Amino acid sequence: MTANKRETLGKSRRWVVKVGSALVTNDGKGLDRTRIRAWVEQIVALRKAGVDVALVSSGAVAEGVQRLGWKRRPKALYESQAAAAVGQMGLVEAYETEFQRHGLRTAQVLLTHEDMAHRERYLNARSTLRTLLKFGVVPVVNENDTVATDEIRFGDNDTLAAMVANLIEANLLVILTDQDGLFDKDPRKHADAQLVEEGRAGDPALEAMCGGGAGALGRGGMLTKVLAASRAARGGAATIIASGRQEQVLMRLRAGESVGTLLVPAREPLAARKSWLANRLKVSGRLWLDAGAVRVLRESGSSLLPVGVTRVEGRFARGDLVMCLDEEGNEIARGLVNYNADEAARILRQPSDRIEALLGYVDEPELIHRDNLVVRPKLAKS
Repeated sequence: MTANKRETLGKSRRWVVKVGSALVTNDGKGLDRTRIRAWVEQIVALRKAGVDVALVSSGAVAEGVQRLGWKRRPKALYESQAAAAVGQMGLVEAYETEFQRHGLRTAQVLLTHEDMAHRERYLNARSTLRTLLKFGVVPVVNENDTVATDEIRFGDNDTLAAMVANLIEANLLVILTDQDGLFDKDPRKHADAQLVEEGRAGDPALEAMCGGGAGALGRGGMLTKVLAASRAARGGAATIIASGRQEQVLMRLRAGESVGTLLVPAREPLAARKSWLANRLKVSGRLWLDAGAVRVLRESGSSLLPVGVTRVEGRFARGDLVMCLDEEGNEIARGLVNYNADEAARILRQPSDRIEALLGYVDEPELIHRDNLVVRPKLAKS
């Protein structure tokens, strides 16, 4: 079954390929142009085979650190932004030079979380990326580190790659890293660690396997890759986490070889608008639900009514994104709320026909309408 899935994915028509900092910069020694050339040659081969490819590349900050002669990645945001500005020049030049050898044009696309959170900017980014692919241009995407603040940054390019996969409705997200894939325990500490060849995106058991943190050069770790796979799955994309140091890794994936870890979607993809909602990172508040409301949301996909809400947390305005939690604090859903925090607190536990009496007006009978609500899937036990 796994082989068949991989063969089908290998033949899919639209990929997002993400390359990590340690790979791009040869563990901080400077841009590894030999490997960049090898990845570019493989992407060119994919393009010739009719595959649209968007490339998400880390490495700008790490390259800037190397160019500036610093010993380690800076902790201060303004220093990281300065390093990104310096390193981005070399990173883009390296990719452009290699793609030009094969007659392919590239485009630099820098995104922030604000671009993804704002609906109009999200749609503009989607249109731009799809137009570039339509004209045979390879988008080279990175986070706009020079302007992103801690509050609005993606946090890692794994998350960004997953969101790009949703933007362009990719079939496959390939995350190239310095590890062979996801292991059941940290292979750097346990000699008996076993590679997980296949799993379901969004499975909490996979998240529990991801020990360790980010490397010295990047912001991500294996956990961010597993979480990225879950995000990509919301738009219908499968994810393969594999070593970028393996020879011809992209072509081997194209051929359906069992390389790395394959994480497949656990359910049907969300509609475009709900995928956008599900992947917004910044949550403005939380609503705590009783067991009845949780059951109704999960079983019937209904709107959230105020009668099922037991507690309101945070300061949010009408139209903000809020998270819905069960009585144990587990995320059940998230959506765009129809009332602000103060109003929501006044109408919680109340039937909808009491809203006007309590607030002096009624805008909507629902606290969150089902069209603006995304329910987190409850994965069946293996």
